[in-house]
Amino acid sequence: MAFLHCCCCVFPVRASPVPQGIPILPLKDKHLIKEDDKKTVICIEGNIASGKTTCLDYFAQTTSIEVLTEPVSKWRNVRGHNILGLMYQDASRWGITLQTYIQLTMLEQHTKPMISPVRMMERSIHSAKYVFVENLYRSGKMPEVDYVVLSEWFDWIQRNTDVSVDLIVYLQTSPEVCYERLKRRCREEEKIIPLEYLEAIHQLYEEWLIKHTLFKVSCPVLVIGADHDVQKMIEKYEENRDQILNPYNMQQHL
Repeated sequence: MAFLHCCCCVFPVRASPVPQGIPILPLKDKHLIKEDDKKTVICIEGNIASGKTTCLDYFAQTTSIEVLTEPVSKWRNVRGHNILGLMYQDASRWGITLQTYIQLTMLEQHTKPMISPVRMMERSIHSAKYVFVENLYRSGKMPEVDYVVLSEWFDWIQRNTDVSVDLIVYLQTSPEVCYERLKRRCREEEKIIPLEYLEAIHQLYEEWLIKHTLFKVSCPVLVIGADHDVQKMIEKYEENRDQILNPYNMQQHL
């Protein structure tokens, strides 16, 4: 079951490919956004190992959807430097370096010309700031001066660039499940991530997207419980397909 939340209302190696035998339906005309030919931006949000890649892989097989994954390869190789790995080794030293570059690369993602009616992004410039930068600051690993400068830059981007989102799909996954998945997939940089880090990230996602006590959410949020296996999650994506691909229908009911 999925739950809809809105900021102004009170109402939760890659992932496995889509299993064989699961029907992949083409994007029907009824899903396409016709309102003034507006294109739609959907962001898939969630903790590390929450199942974002599985979700994106599933919808990537649908026509008329452009999928943008996080530019992790750039973070691993900035002219020969793996700043993602450096951050996990010493967040106090390299956190600001990584988050500055993430803000740049996510800005590039948001501002790429859209080639399809629907764009589905893995995370966003908003979660980079509201979750991951916030976690570094709260945990004492980012000095206030760095936090303020990065926040000023982020605020300028919001005022002067279109980084708007039409729908956030939040894959609400318990930190314990994320930790088990993380250990199974054995990505080099993630081997040293403790459960406590995932718990902190989970708490910030909850404050932002569920409790609305952290920062303003400017679009509808569809919350999907994501503690399940791949087969069950594919079924959930199919059940919520219409709401995911046409967020304007959701807005009319808010």
